[in-house]
Parts: sequence; structure tokens; C-alpha cells
Amino acid sequence: MNKISRGLFVLTIAGISACSLPKPLTLPETVALPVTQKDTLSLSGFSQIFRDPHLRSLIDTALVRNNDLLAAAQRIQAAQANLLMARSAWQPSVDLAVSAGVEKYGDYTMNGVGNFDTNLSPNINKDQRIPDKVPDYFVGLRSSWEIDLWGKLKSRKKAAYARFLASREGQRLLKTQVVAGISSMYYELVALDQELAIIRRNITLQESAVATVNIQKAGGRATELAVQQFTAQLLSTQALAFQVKQEITMLENQLNASLGRLPTPITRSVTTVLLDAVNGGIPASLLLQRPDVRQAELELLAGKADIEAARASFLPSLTLTPYAGFNAFKAGLLFQTPASLAWGLAGGLTAPVFNKRQLKAQFNISTAGTMTAFYNWQQSIINGYQEIATALSKVENQQQAYQLKNKEVTVLQGAVATANTLFSTGYASYLEVITAQKSVLEAELALITSRREVYRGLVSLYRALGGG
Repeated sequence: MNKISRGLFVLTIAGISACSLPKPLTLPETVALPVTQKDTLSLSGFSQIFRDPHLRSLIDTALVRNNDLLAAAQRIQAAQANLLMARSAWQPSVDLAVSAGVEKYGDYTMNGVGNFDTNLSPNINKDQRIPDKVPDYFVGLRSSWEIDLWGKLKSRKKAAYARFLASREGQRLLKTQVVAGISSMYYELVALDQELAIIRRNITLQESAVATVNIQKAGGRATELAVQQFTAQLLSTQALAFQVKQEITMLENQLNASLGRLPTPITRSVTTVLLDAVNGGIPASLLLQRPDVRQAELELLAGKADIEAARASFLPSLTLTPYAGFNAFKAGLLFQTPASLAWGLAGGLTAPVFNKRQLKAQFNISTAGTMTAFYNWQQSIINGYQEIATALSKVENQQQAYQLKNKEVTVLQGAVATANTLFSTGYASYLEVITAQKSVLEAELALITSRREVYRGLVSLYRALGGG
């Protein structure tokens, strides 16, 4: 067969295989993000939100010791190993081979007759005479190299690289969630500390009120009922203090577990500085850089590459198998050069014929996986958009609510002072004093809750922006 015939034969096989190629995947239309006039946000990174030095120290510890993050780092190592395998798939494999064997040919076989006739030839010397039982010794290099004619190996490498990047985005997503979780628990602890301080201050005031009403009872200006009412209010507030203490203990232990350590006292600030208003529209550029969105997008790219590799599997593959080394049928002659030197090169072109159902099934699996990745990517964009919109709205509304609650507390604190003055002069009943004290306690606790909600909103915004 001449070169032209061999070329036509190869083209014929390739053409037959190409006729059965599945059609490329066509994806549906993507989600169109709304165009906003403002595409900037005055919040940048967690350094602006998490300015508390104690919190920053906790975050640094979590980034080093959190067990979920350590496990994610190992998953990245595995993805990097898969990438290394895919990158080296196109390179030829070279193995050092040392082999020995023996064969006994029958007298009525081509090799048997040929060896017998060769030994009778006057053209060979004694070292070239073939024994009856023919050993075979080989020391050298054997190789196998698949030529990437249709980009199958390149597509697999592309898929592995996309999955490696996706694993890094997964780690970034987990890191964002860990930072947000640590921050939420820290701000919750600060809020509980403030609640406990308010409760203790009210306990002091209520103890003073109980002492005053007892004096008034002794002087005939108050009844036993008034003493009982003031005392009951004091006991209720004291019980509330122990409930808050338990919440603090539970939250400290939970925070320590997230830091990968046993229960340890958590150092924290007495109060936190409330940030200025966060203004801005939905930042589309930051939305598309969210770790979950990037991870879903990279999984989609990997799926597309898988489909290309699956389509290329329908086409013929060319494999070269060269070898070179020392070969002889006598061990003593194995390394005599150049007579024992041997080399060879074989090439094989294989095209799928009876296994196309398996290839078709693999293509369908890759297609279904890619479509799943596409819908996951689209849903991650939708989820990200609504999370940012909700977080922005929460921050703005909670800041307004906090300012109003602050004014309410100021008014009610004045009302307590007024009620105490009126009660001491006989112009107000003890019930009015109790009601005023109860109202200011509830308002002060509500103010702390409002402050807590502001920071929850900021942490949610940080998480919604993917940590950026």
C-alpha cells in the first residue's frame, strides 16, 4: 500500500467516524442582569466592616485552624493532582523494561522450520545459532504515545484545570462563610454583653426602688402590695440576667469550636462602632465574582470540555509505540554492541465500531452534567442578586430603625426619672413607676437588638458580595 492509499484509508476511517459524531451542545439563554444607574458600593472588603482588633484576631485564627478550611485545602491538593495528570496525558509514557522468556517452537511451525534451516546456513557463526528452546532477553526503553489528533486530551486538560479553579473558588466561598460566621457570633457576644450590662444596671435601679418602697411602707406611705410588685419585678430581672449569661457561655463555646479549639475565654470589645450608611446599587461586577457564581461558572466550563472530549472519542485515535534497547536470545550476548542493539516503531490507528453505544452513553452523561451545571450557574446568579438586594435593604432599614429606637430610649429614660420624682412626692402611683422601669428596660434591650440587626445586615452583605 503506497502513501496515497494509506492516506485515503485514514481519511476514510476518519470520515466514517465523523458522520456519527453527536451534535455540539447548545445552551439556553442566560439570565440578563438589570441595568442600574449605580453600580458601585461604598463597602469594600471585610476590613471596613470588621475593624474590631479582637474580631480580626479571631478571624486570623479561624483562617489558620478551622477544620473545614483545612479539609478544603486538601480537596484543592487533590484537584491539583488531577490537573497534573491531565497535563501530562499528552506526553509519551517511557518505561524501563527488563524482560526474559523462553519459547519452544514446534517442528512443523514457521518459526521451527525457519530456525532449523537458519542453523544449517554457512553465513552465521556459532553465536548466531538458535537453540532449540529459544530464550528472549530484553533490556531497554518502551514507550507509548497517543497523538492528540482531535483535541481530546486537550479538552480533558481544560476540564481538569477548570475544576481545579472551581475547587479554589469553593475554598474562597467556605472562607467567606467562616469569616461571616465568626463575625456574626462575635457581634452577638458583644450584644449579649451589652444586654447583660443593661440588665445589671436595671437591677441596681430596681434594688434601689425596692429599698425606697420599703422605707415608704415603714412610714405609712406605701402598702405591702407595692413592695411585692417592686420585688417581683426585681426577681424577674435577676432571672433574666442568668438567662443571658447562659446564652453567652453557649455562644463562646460555639465560637471556640469554629476556631478549632477547646472552650477558651473570648476577649472582646465593650462596644462596637456603628458604621455610616451603606449606599449603592447592585454591583453586577462583584456579583459575577462571588465564589459560588465563579465556582458554578467554572464547573460549566469543565462540563463543556467534557463534552468536547466525549465527542472526540468517536474519532480515530493514533498511538505510537517505539522501543529501543538490547535484545538477544543468549544472556551472554545481551550487551554486545552493536550486534545486540534493537529498536522499533509501531503505529496504530483505532476507530470505535462496536463500542459506540458506550461512547454515546458517556456523551449523554456529560451533556446532562453540563446542563445541570448551566442551571446551577444561572440559579447562583439569581440567588446572589436577591441576597445582595435583601442585605442592602436590611442595612439601610435597620440603620433607620436603630436611630428611632435610640430616641425612644432617651425619652423613656426621662420618663423613669419623672415617674420616680412624682412617686416620691405622691403625684404618681407605684404602678406607674414599675411600668416606666419595665418600658425603659424593654426599650434598651430592643435598642441592642436593633444594633445587632444592623451588624447582621452588614455581615450578610459581606457574605452576599462573596467577601469582596
